[in-house]
Amino acid sequence: MSFLPTPEDIKLLRKKAGLTQRELAKRACVSQSLIARIEAGTVDPRLSTLRRILKVLEESITEGTKAGDVMNSPVVYVQPEDSVEKAIKLMWKHGFSQLPVIKDDKVIGTVKEDDVLRALIREGDAILKEPVEKIMSDALPIISVNERIDVVVKILSQGVPAVLVADRGRVVGIITKTDIIAKKVRLLLHRLYEERKEEREETCTHVPK
Repeated sequence: MSFLPTPEDIKLLRKKAGLTQRELAKRACVSQSLIARIEAGTVDPRLSTLRRILKVLEESITEGTKAGDVMNSPVVYVQPEDSVEKAIKLMWKHGFSQLPVIKDDKVIGTVKEDDVLRALIREGDAILKEPVEKIMSDALPIISVNERIDVVVKILSQGVPAVLVADRGRVVGIITKTDIIAKKVRLLLHRLYEERKEEREETCTHVPK
């Protein structure tokens, strides 16, 4: 997480996740009394405990998230006949460590930083003018735009650098581990903001005139 939530944050997130204190405690392997004290602000939990609680809340809140909600689009890619030099420039420009290789809307491979490095060591600068199909690796996994986010996380946890997202047979996005983490943080912050906004508006409507 990129922020330390307040006791009120924990309470709001728990309610947004639809969990009781007992349910949250059970999933996070802590006591219900600890959850109650954390929400009341009477105890400062260990960081490891707080992370475990937040992980449960994140998973509960993002259960309905789909691949299409997280993906980066449009996809930056190269064609098999494009030069290795072009692929390198695109990776540098966009800050990517890999690019899909696509021909006529069909994914045929992936060119990664490791592929480029090995080729440069093996063949020197001459490889820069060669087509990427000469050094590319296997294609990245392709999932549906409607795939559940937990399935995406499972795939990425197996050492895959990224997954491609397709809609009606056409690649429309790409997801990396960084995208998953960033999405979770943004989602949590957005939900907290909306909850507090509603509370402020409700308070204002009850202010005596």
